[in-house]
Amino acid sequence: MLVWERPEPPKRPTPAPLSRERIVRAAIELADADGLAAVSLRKVAAALGVGPMRLYGYIESMDELHDLMVDAAHAEIRPAGEGWREVLRSFAETTRKTVHRHEWLADLLGGRPQLGPNTLASGDAMAAGMGGIDLETAVPAMDAVHAYVIGAVRREITERRAERASGMDHKQWQRTYGPYLQRIFAKGELPALAKFVHDGPHLDADQTFRTGLDLILDGIEARISG
Repeated sequence: MLVWERPEPPKRPTPAPLSRERIVRAAIELADADGLAAVSLRKVAAALGVGPMRLYGYIESMDELHDLMVDAAHAEIRPAGEGWREVLRSFAETTRKTVHRHEWLADLLGGRPQLGPNTLASGDAMAAGMGGIDLETAVPAMDAVHAYVIGAVRREITERRAERASGMDHKQWQRTYGPYLQRIFAKGELPALAKFVHDGPHLDADQTFRTGLDLILDGIEARISG
């Protein structure tokens, strides 16, 4: 029986009463502060003031705890809007904002299927927003937006972590590595890439995400209209 269907143990009067909700909330607080690697059953139990064995009545593994954490985060992802384009954009942008609040979520999105109630509700809102579009188009359109968002937010979080690790922001990185690229391009062996770097638009993270999303949505619109 999946964790979503399994009843919680009977409540008992103790100095530290437990529930799956309290366990998940403690795990998310640890992950928000120090990353997913900081989450263990021992540390979660310590944060709640109980022994680790107490948790096994509520969850059976770290995989279950991760599933519960992902589903709790999906409570913040609620696609809304008028028409399929607004709904898909809302899903993309609320997912991105949620991942920025909970960086650890980038490590868990796109893994094994997520079947929790909040995740399913988010998917249902997306599916409802595709109403009137044939399923042969609607299903791959949703998949395309999912794939784009997961890839984009993972890259953003990876870059954010790299900046923290190196102590260099984007401008400092350009000052450090720019001269190297200039020397490489000066050889004339990479003309196409040099043109992209020299003459291409220099967008910030928000602009990059929204421009890429627009390209995906424009492609979906062309398919629907075609």
